Amino acid sequence: MSAGGGKKAIIAALSANAGIAVAKFIGAAITGSGSMLAEGVHSVADTGNQGLLLLGQQRAAQEADELHPFGYARNRYFYSFVVALVLFTLGSGYAIYEGIHKIQHPEDLSSPIVAVVILVLAIALESYSFLTAMRESKPLKGNASWWRFIRNSRSPELPVVLLEDTGALIGLVFALLGVGLTVLTGNPVWDGIGTLAIGALLGVIAIVLIVEMQSLLIGEGATPEENRAIQQNLVDGTKIDRVIHLKTQYLGPEEMLVAAKIGVVADLEIADIAAAIDASEERVRAAVPAARIIYLEPDLYRG
Repeated sequence: MSAGGGKKAIIAALSANAGIAVAKFIGAAITGSGSMLAEGVHSVADTGNQGLLLLGQQRAAQEADELHPFGYARNRYFYSFVVALVLFTLGSGYAIYEGIHKIQHPEDLSSPIVAVVILVLAIALESYSFLTAMRESKPLKGNASWWRFIRNSRSPELPVVLLEDTGALIGLVFALLGVGLTVLTGNPVWDGIGTLAIGALLGVIAIVLIVEMQSLLIGEGATPEENRAIQQNLVDGTKIDRVIHLKTQYLGPEEMLVAAKIGVVADLEIADIAAAIDASEERVRAAVPAARIIYLEPDLYRG
């Protein structure tokens, strides 16, 4: 994913969430709905999260320097990890607290129709954000399932936005059910149950994001498909006859470090070995564009 492609999805999500947050807080103030208030806090958290993703992209664009010779691309992983923490603490934690409070101390809703209208509008705006993220993700997803794309993607922003929007849409349905059942039954406890469900949902999504972003932040290697392509293109069958061992690591979403010990044919001249290594690097970069930094150590295979 290019930074620009991810940025389009992030800006769409930020715009939608900012407008939704204002509407939800107005609705919560009018109706007294706990689920509306929890959803408002959720939207504020999501808006801030999109701001953090944009900040991460900006920081990642800094040029490499003496202190960080491989650059700052991992800022995108760091800020995505912070997003997951914010979603867990602010979004999930507050909703669970508010849900428990509303169940223990239920309050009647006033003007529930206002809440319903706002929630339906919010579903429409979140759907726009979600569909934008899906369109941006499809070229990268290929034939893989959405879950596999989220688990295997080395670019953090689109999986974050997809999971956030999924959680927002399901959360809005929970809020709508909480308000609707409160109106139908006359029992405001349902509003608290809806709020609690929103908190549990956000907690699950935040934990998935924390696990995925933590793995990227520590450093993930090439995908199995990329690993096979690298190994195949390192060997030319004439001067380089095998890969003795190979290590890879993503330094950022679009930059991979490749380090390998390669077996060269015996009795080659130094100039021939150097030419073979240069040609091998060109083949690898053509097959796997993310493999921008390649270190190859020639050696004789001894079995």
